[in-house]
Amino acid sequence: MILRVVCQRACPASVSPYQLLDAQDQSIDWANQFLDAQRLRQLSLRSLRAYAYDLLHFTRWWLSQNPPRPLSEINQSVLLDYVRHQLDQQPKPTPQTVNHRLTVVQSLYRFHYGTQIGAGHCHLQRIYTKRSPLGYGRPCRAHALGLRLKQPQRIIAPLSADEVATFWRSFRTFRDLAVAGLMLLDGLRSCEVLAVQLEDLQLASTQMRVLGKGNKQRLLPLPQPIIDVLQNYLRLERPHTHSLSLFVCLKGRHRGQPMTAAPIWCAPASPCPRSNISWDILRSAPPCSMSNSLPRMSGTNTPGPSKTGPVWNLLPSYEPVQTQSRRNL
Repeated sequence: MILRVVCQRACPASVSPYQLLDAQDQSIDWANQFLDAQRLRQLSLRSLRAYAYDLLHFTRWWLSQNPPRPLSEINQSVLLDYVRHQLDQQPKPTPQTVNHRLTVVQSLYRFHYGTQIGAGHCHLQRIYTKRSPLGYGRPCRAHALGLRLKQPQRIIAPLSADEVATFWRSFRTFRDLAVAGLMLLDGLRSCEVLAVQLEDLQLASTQMRVLGKGNKQRLLPLPQPIIDVLQNYLRLERPHTHSLSLFVCLKGRHRGQPMTAAPIWCAPASPCPRSNISWDILRSAPPCSMSNSLPRMSGTNTPGPSKTGPVWNLLPSYEPVQTQSRRNL
């Protein structure tokens, strides 16, 4: 059966822009009703998109059953068959992906029928530990019903001092240093950095307003070195433009337009004109120090002044670094 997800930009605020349609462009009502309810909860568009594609994967498998069955017949035995179907695919999805799809299916069933999915012919239990309600004492064991794959723990790979120093020496503009500094010292995500507006900066009170996941606003303090870098960027580098975004392209045919997120996480063979970022940052950085290590790193062990990087030398408050650990994903 041919199913697809369409994005309808011109839709009411109470309707999810992501909808599931069949080959005749007819709506899959039970799936789209669930997506509309998540839209009413004010979930972000990224969350709605993830839910839509998880439902698309499940719907393709569910409607391919012979004979077709109603949604009310979903139970743990059905989920077990669904997991078996996913693990037999090539390439095999990760346990995190399978667990997320199971969570969406369970939420879908609870939304329509107001109860948890029944056991069926399989009775699956998993044991987990939980803390005492009073916050002290040994963790106690608890049993949870439902199917869930075991997720392997990720290993924290430390960065060497040379790798960190090589990365920081590559900065040549105040703008690029401010982007990395906000991610390093304030823990901002890349999309949050690029969404910062000029009016969000409150340099006089040394803080900044950030619009995060789920359209939640929060105020973050600005360290003095980042304030100095931002002031130099606004005074010396940022072109005169009508754009309200804080970080814009510095040169090229897109000069003055907002930066995009693509160059922060990948380094294509040729510079992206929409980003206009200094490619020395991406070419000279070690692979393990980019997208997974730069955001949310601790600000206590940061690189010292560089003899070849003129911008970082303007931050005298940092001590020489010995190690820089990657964040725990």
